[in-house]
Amino acid sequence: MKVKRKDYRTIWMEENLVQMVEQNQLPFQFDIFRSEDYGETARAISNMAVRGAGAIGAAAGFAMAQAFIRFGTNDPKLRRAKAEIESTRPTAQNLFYATNRVFNKGCLSVDEAIREAQAIANEDVESCRKIGEFGESLIKDGFNIETHCNAGWLAFVDYGTALSPVYAAKRKGKDVFVYVDETRPRGQGARLTAWELLNEEIPYTIIPDNAGAYLMSQGKIDMMIVGADRIALNGDVANKIGTLEKAIVAKEFQIPFYVAAPTSTISPSCSSGREIPIEERSEDEVLYQSGIDESGKLRKIMVCSPGSSALNPAFDVTPAHYITGIITEKGIFTPAQIKNLI
Repeated sequence: MKVKRKDYRTIWMEENLVQMVEQNQLPFQFDIFRSEDYGETARAISNMAVRGAGAIGAAAGFAMAQAFIRFGTNDPKLRRAKAEIESTRPTAQNLFYATNRVFNKGCLSVDEAIREAQAIANEDVESCRKIGEFGESLIKDGFNIETHCNAGWLAFVDYGTALSPVYAAKRKGKDVFVYVDETRPRGQGARLTAWELLNEEIPYTIIPDNAGAYLMSQGKIDMMIVGADRIALNGDVANKIGTLEKAIVAKEFQIPFYVAAPTSTISPSCSSGREIPIEERSEDEVLYQSGIDESGKLRKIMVCSPGSSALNPAFDVTPAHYITGIITEKGIFTPAQIKNLI
């Protein structure tokens, strides 16, 4: 995708150096974070400098390759490095998909590890492009689409998932409007999705997370598209916290609710959503918010009653019966068909 007329991927690796768009600085500042070591790359995943299913997967693959670059092919430290990388975001299926692929290839040679990590990133780009092609067919001219969290190109290596059909629809000349859930507590919608749509010149407005039901009840939403961090074999989907609420309301008002994700997000080890681990993040993400002041300086401030504690589950699980369809690089499927894609 383009930023100031220059093409970027969200994350890439050159000469053993992993480079990524520093998403904690967006939308106020566009920076590239550079990591020379697998530990640094793992920390970037954990602190959400890189975020989103596919981007996390690519980062994990590159981190695993960097571990092989550091330790070679037979060092016992490699398994500890793999465990360290995998502990960063335990809900994200693409992370484990990538570390396992790169680890298996790296046991053959360091060069094989690097090639496999690059292949995972390239496959992510192509999968997201195809998701856009399939998903675009669902969008009619003049549609109003609601999103939750960010599943645009920043969340993947390029194109994205939930936003890829929107971008494809625009390229075909369709008029679309996007209602962007702000997505508390980290504001990925208000910060990242809005920034992407502004760059793509797609009309949008940011809405409070709890405004979705009202807008749906007023007939202002034609469809909803979200991403996924892990999909169970029965079609249950883990996504950013708050997704379940949207799915329930969409079902009530008979609004199509689609999930967009590559097949690499399907977890062969999870028969249902009950088996998906849910990441618990720091309460500080709820108690504090960051933004720019009148001078343009990025600041972090407390927004809750001092002395309060907070609960911060990062994801929830949407049962399959709330989901209209799942858009993948292989086509659009019902949740019941997902197990056939593995």
